Order: sequence, then C-alpha cells, then structure tokens
Amino acid sequence: MLSEQSAATVRATLPAVGAAIERITDRFYARLFTAHPELLRDLFNRGNQASGAQKSALAGSIAAFAGHLVEHPDERPDVMLSRIAHKHASLGVLPEQYPVVHEHLFAAIAEVLGDAVTAEVAEAWTEVYWLMANALIAIEKRLYEESGSKELHAWQVVGREEETADVVTFRVRPADGAPVREFQAGQYVSVGVKLADGARQIRQYSLTGAPGESVRRFSVKRVRGGATPDGEVSHHLHANVRVGDVLELSEPYGDLVLDDIAGRPLLLASAGIGVTPMVAMLAALAADGHDAPVTVVHGDRSPADHALRDDHRAYAGKLADCAAHFFYERDAEPGTRTGLVDLSGIPVTSGTRAYLCGPLPFMRAVRAQLIGKGVAPADIHYEVFGPDLWLASGN
Repeated sequence: MLSEQSAATVRATLPAVGAAIERITDRFYARLFTAHPELLRDLFNRGNQASGAQKSALAGSIAAFAGHLVEHPDERPDVMLSRIAHKHASLGVLPEQYPVVHEHLFAAIAEVLGDAVTAEVAEAWTEVYWLMANALIAIEKRLYEESGSKELHAWQVVGREEETADVVTFRVRPADGAPVREFQAGQYVSVGVKLADGARQIRQYSLTGAPGESVRRFSVKRVRGGATPDGEVSHHLHANVRVGDVLELSEPYGDLVLDDIAGRPLLLASAGIGVTPMVAMLAALAADGHDAPVTVVHGDRSPADHALRDDHRAYAGKLADCAAHFFYERDAEPGTRTGLVDLSGIPVTSGTRAYLCGPLPFMRAVRAQLIGKGVAPADIHYEVFGPDLWLASGN
C-alpha cells in the first residue's frame, strides 16, 4: 500500500489538503472542462456539476481514501472502491482517462496550495492518486469482462406506464433482437439520451423487473429542481420518449445486491423513488422462495405518490413470512401509518441483513434506528441515487 515516507507526508498534509479540497475540486473541474468540453457535454452529469454535488463527492472520496490509507495502511477501502467502480463502469470510463484526471487534479492542487506543494508533497499525493486509480482500473476491468461490454447499446421502448404524476416506467428490449442478459436484483443501468442542445447525457436507473425477464424495466422520477435546475434527462424521458423510440442502455451494474441471505431475516427499507431496487429484490426473493422473515418498510408523501405500489405489495404478499409497513405523510389508508418512517414500533429479528434506498437523511435515520435495535453495521447496505455524499463523508 502507501510507502512509509509518503504515509508520513500525507498524514502531515491531510488537514491542509482536506481544508482546501472543495476549492481544489472546483479548480479541477474548471480546468478539465476547459481542456475537454466533450466530457461535460457527453459524460459528466451536468445537473450534478451545476449543483456542486459531484464536486463534493469527489472531494470527500479523495480525502476519505487518503485518510483510510494513513489510518489503516494494510487495508484497502474496498466498499468505497467497489461503489465508485460500478458507477464508472456503467458510464464506460476507460483507463486512459485516469492520466487526464491526474494532470488537471494536480495542477489544481498546485494552484490552490501554492508553495506548500513541495516535490515531496506532490510525490506523496501522486502515490495516493495512483493507488486509488489503479485499484479502480482493475475493478472496472473485471466488471467489463463480466458484463461483456463497455459500450451502451440500442434498446427499443416496448412499453410505457404512468406510475404516478411524476414517475413513469419504461419497458425496453434490445433493438437488435439479442437475448436479454440476467442481472442481480438491486442493480441499475445507465441510460443515454441525446438532448436538444446536442449533448449526450447519461443517468442511472434501477431495474425494477424480476431477473430473467425478456425485457428490462426501469422507472424514472421527474426531478423538479426548485432551487436547482430541473432534471434535464428525467424531463426529456417523460416528455419525449414513447413506445417505438430507441434509448442507449449499459449492462447492469451496482453492488447493492442480495448476497449472503440464505436463511437470514431481511429488512428492505425505502423512501420515495428509492422503492425501485427494493421491488426488484422482492421479486427475486419471491421467485427464489425465500422463507426467512422479511420486513418491508416504505415512506412516501401519499399513497398516490408511491411508485410501483401494486408491485411492492404483490411481491411482498408472495413471500412466506413478510410484514409490510407503509408510512405516508398524508392520506394514509387503513392498515398504513401516518408520518415519517419510524422503526421504533417495528420488530427487527436478530441477525437481520438490511438494505436501504432513499434520500440521505432517511437512510441516516433508519441506519441509526437499526443499530439501536442491535443490527450490526456491517449488515446494513444502501444505495444512493446520484453522487454518494454519504460514502465520501466516511461515516
């Protein structure tokens, strides 16, 4: 891992770099997109760039990775690396792009920190960068080999269903008639679209059907920005894509999958559009005849806003031992609860393995309650839609 000399230098300079990391990443992206405007147009999420979310995620992940190296020199933060590598692979990131990132990132470090970046400091942080980059390249290579492709391929829309006022489900199949590869419940695909200004933007959407279906299904929530711009891809898909149109899709990626669950009690907790991977998981559990206890928890604004609600209930009802708890902020029906998700009155079986998806505050609250009920932190897994600010924070 990190050499002793570099570890000492990184440990000494980490506070200064950490304090300046947001300014460094701001300069990095400005430099990168000036030199390579096609990356912003055709690869990076312009919405996350505009909101600053991607900058914060990159800053946090670099600082967290460096901190892990100096605190645990004999361990690699595989959870962080796997999460990032899956996202990179879904976008088709290539090994030759890493030197480009290195060039502009280290130029930004030198600009922001000035004379503090001595040759020794530059060498130490270069070692950190390439430890992280080479680990990601190796994981991404394996993911590409397993998926059989780095490219997005043409898929034709064969169905469109309005789930709620703001959520639509698309059913797609390969435009060339090729067989549909299986996926692991909980995974997502990247969807590429050409926008009105000519940009090719890519977003990730969880697959909602059962693994093994002859089509792929994914649901898209229209992102209403409020203080930030509306989601340009989600609005494009809602407004313009109909049956017969063609979209570009990647192979499935994502590490929120049902591993090591035989005979184990499970808890699937979601809020809002975070329901999508949970529906796929429930479909897979029902198909596999999972007979250990399963607890389903979901929170939403109202029953009318609960996307895939019928599927959510139906798959839960097919399980041998399943308790479903739905929370609605308004218009709660008999048998459901009013208010935000609260696990205090919900039994959680010893040895439960938990899967969470939804807004970050929701997942933080649920995770804290689960730990308070005796669930081991290592048994709590989650998916964040968009840049992973939770993972980057190191918490």
